[in-house]
Amino acid sequence: MKSSSLIPMIIFVACAGFLAWVLAGSQSLITSEVSSDEAGQTALDAPDKKDPNGPPPITEPIGTAPKGMVWIPGGTFKMGTDFLVKPGKPNPDRIKLDEYPQHEVMVDGFWMDITEVTNTQFAKFVEETKYVTSAEKIPKREDFIGIVPDISLIPEENLVAGALVFNEDFDRKNFRDDYQGWEYQAWKYQKDADWRHPTGPDTSIKDIMDHPVVNVTYEDCLAYCKWAGKRLPTEAEWEYAARGGVEDEKYNWGNELVPDGKYMCNYWQGDFPLDRQNKDGFLNSSPVKSFPPNRFGLYDMSGNLWEWVSDYYRQDYFFHSPKRNPKGPDDWLDPAEPEIEKRVTRGGSFMCNTNNCTGYRNAARMRSDVTSPCFHTGFRCVIDTSMIKKSGK
Repeated sequence: MKSSSLIPMIIFVACAGFLAWVLAGSQSLITSEVSSDEAGQTALDAPDKKDPNGPPPITEPIGTAPKGMVWIPGGTFKMGTDFLVKPGKPNPDRIKLDEYPQHEVMVDGFWMDITEVTNTQFAKFVEETKYVTSAEKIPKREDFIGIVPDISLIPEENLVAGALVFNEDFDRKNFRDDYQGWEYQAWKYQKDADWRHPTGPDTSIKDIMDHPVVNVTYEDCLAYCKWAGKRLPTEAEWEYAARGGVEDEKYNWGNELVPDGKYMCNYWQGDFPLDRQNKDGFLNSSPVKSFPPNRFGLYDMSGNLWEWVSDYYRQDYFFHSPKRNPKGPDDWLDPAEPEIEKRVTRGGSFMCNTNNCTGYRNAARMRSDVTSPCFHTGFRCVIDTSMIKKSGK
């Protein structure tokens, strides 16, 4: 553990996958000519000049269902949260500024992976392509230009491959939760943690091949998408799919977190990070399909893992979002860390909890450093009708 160096603090701050309230490809993956910046943001149908909303959303599927995917019929929905909690008032749902305002969005239909990409699926990709993930690469001092004031001060011994994981041995005696960023106390940068070794070199995915792959960065997701002929969903597509065609529900199964005492997703029970209970059956990730699907037949759209989407993160984007097929802002801005590229992650994870992070809510958003692999972050893919047309399918 590199607690005395600059790197852990940089990575701790950079990994917004867990920090729920600190401050608030595809390339035409069917063709090889599209740049990586376009991956996850395939051009969607443009609005008709005569009608600012364009034609009605695409609702009927084109072609047959790709293996492991389900058709999400297009439609219009209310995205985000319609109110903010006043300063000093209780905020049990941990509603954040970036969820506001609620706004109407129209999306065209698309195919979506029924589950997160699993270890089995990712292993096949790696086997065929020999791809090396970000967590498996040794960082260079140059990677921290613009982030660390003087990169020459980074000790050589601290330039090691690894990922962010929960620190089981954090200092409980001196733990405090009365200052901004207190969550950092329960995290550490673990040497040699990667997708094959979720929490460190002594761990393995041998017995969890049906769990979602973790410790993947945004770049890793784009590489997988290109290989699979898919792309990452936009944030609007993701929330629309998570809601399952139902308006104004807090969770994708209703408004009660534990209806009739039944756990509906994989999240942290007890006060984070001091009290870690296991009422839902899983401390870390769970096998895909462990909990009931939503109304579109999608699993783990709440809890289990945060999921990468294609949009850049800006706290104020919902004030400016176009109505039809929004693909996110043109650049990123996290006021807390303006120099670090951030993308949106959605859905919450097994680390989300009631006292700090309620990322399993439909409207909850998260911002994540695109270069930071985390043991509670993964992804799923989509295929839109323009991609099917281009491929001739």
